[in-house]
Amino acid sequence: MNTPFNGLPQGGDRIVYVREVAVGDLPDEVREQMGGLDVVYSVHGIDGRQLALVADRKLAFHLAREHDFTPVSVH
Repeated sequence: MNTPFNGLPQGGDRIVYVREVAVGDLPDEVREQMGGLDVVYSVHGIDGRQLALVADRKLAFHLAREHDFTPVSVH
């Protein structure tokens, strides 16, 4: 089946990837700022560069959309 999919309105350069990150995997200086959280969410650009760390998934998606990006979950 070769059907085009036009479901991502902003195109390839306006996509960010959201993934769960264990706070224990973060550097010590970042971990100290996490206020007792066990998991945070990282927002990455298409080049893999980390753009933000936020407290929950919903906030990560909201942040992306507020900046005109299309968020996509990564496992």
